[in-house]
Amino acid sequence: MPWVAEAAVPGDALRARLRTSAWLIPVVIGAVLLLPTPLFAVFLAVIVLIGAWEWVALAGVHDPAARAAGVAVLGVTLLLLWRVGAGEALLVPAALWWLGFAAALPRLHVRPAAAGVDRALLALGLPVLAAPWLALVGLHGDPAGGAMLVLGLMCLIALADSAAYFVGRRFGRHKLAPRLSPGKTWEGFYGALAAAGLALLLTGLVLRLELATTLVLTLLGVATVALSVVGDLFESWLKRRRGVKDAGALLPGHGGVLDRIDSMIAAAPIFALGLVLLGVVQ
Repeated sequence: MPWVAEAAVPGDALRARLRTSAWLIPVVIGAVLLLPTPLFAVFLAVIVLIGAWEWVALAGVHDPAARAAGVAVLGVTLLLLWRVGAGEALLVPAALWWLGFAAALPRLHVRPAAAGVDRALLALGLPVLAAPWLALVGLHGDPAGGAMLVLGLMCLIALADSAAYFVGRRFGRHKLAPRLSPGKTWEGFYGALAAAGLALLLTGLVLRLELATTLVLTLLGVATVALSVVGDLFESWLKRRRGVKDAGALLPGHGGVLDRIDSMIAAAPIFALGLVLLGVVQ
């Protein structure tokens, strides 16, 4: 979720980003709205597995065969979790992990990663990447408009991203996490939360939901956006440890797949868990 306070995106990079977005956004929206849940699960698994390829490199594994083995382990894990139906069981520890990382952010220091393979980070990739896949697939499969819930979450994150960018550029003065992502500001962060909250309040009014329901969903949306920023900062921390600008180069103007889904990795589990606890989805 690349929002900055001051510097604009260079012209060539901006054009590359727009060209990539021109085909990427319709493909993702089409997959969400048109694919049945099993095929959507496969589509999403491909994205997650590409992200795993990049994650394994950030963990210090550079041999192609070893990286492929790491991706294969995650693929088998996703298949087993799908067959067992353990989606909700993984949402709680995933949410706790992101809340814990958020609490640790003020004390977090960026130190170069030690030489060799970071086995702890390698193992962490399994639950961190599997949880959002399960969350989104579970939401998509809900009979009461699951695809719209997934699309709504994506739109919420995109709205918050845009609000953070423009508010940060106009009013940004105080750095949010200068050691991890110098461009982000507290003003941009508050702008993202305000935009998300206002959008959900208006949605509740348009849908004529009860006031209590609207307020609870608004709080969940704001919490989801806050955790999406934590996911972004987590990926920034991983990249800075390895001394790389982007997790990959698959998406011109955007970087790698992890650079595009970092916010959703943290946001999806908390959003899905909240909807389950509220009884909105089964």
